[in-house]
Amino acid sequence: MTYDIFFALVAFAFVSTITPGPNNTMLVASGANFGFRRTLRHMMGISIGFPVMIALVGLGLMQVFDAFPVLDRVLRSVSVVYLLWLAWKIARAAPALPDVPDTGGAPLTFMQAAAFQWVNPKAWTMATYAIVQYATGDGGARSVMAITVVSLVFAIVSFPCISAWVALGQEMRRFLTSPARLRAFNWTMAALLVVSLYPVIWPDGLAAG
Repeated sequence: MTYDIFFALVAFAFVSTITPGPNNTMLVASGANFGFRRTLRHMMGISIGFPVMIALVGLGLMQVFDAFPVLDRVLRSVSVVYLLWLAWKIARAAPALPDVPDTGGAPLTFMQAAAFQWVNPKAWTMATYAIVQYATGDGGARSVMAITVVSLVFAIVSFPCISAWVALGQEMRRFLTSPARLRAFNWTMAALLVVSLYPVIWPDGLAAG
């Protein structure tokens, strides 16, 4: 991997990770409801889970999906169900306010956040593009070293990027000073997460747009 390609990879990792998407929507909501410290496991699940996903995609996982198209439909169905469940979890998140009854909500665990990457449409797009553009050499050959570099770059770049979204959510807590405001915020975040299902349900429509 040349220096030019490496720096292009770093730039892509930064831009794709810091821009809005399902992960960052959930992190803002978690920061607002539970604070930075309680969201750390969620953040680590993303920072480690996504690079692992990239490595597996680069090592040939996409070939399995090409060989068995039914797996793609199964993954899409699981994505829809899981994202809807997470949207409901956000909407019903335990309030951070002391005078609001606890509804039993909790931030995502490390394993839940890592597993979410596999049903996150933005994560699949990022992983596939990163492998094709930055880990595939002439003739379509991929080296384990290049795949490892791509995965490590995302692992290093992603954490400060997603930390910024959690910090933003935590800062918003000062404005969410009433149960009504917090409830409206949580339902808005849940709605944004549902909207992120668009490329899963209508992939052809997204491509046409």
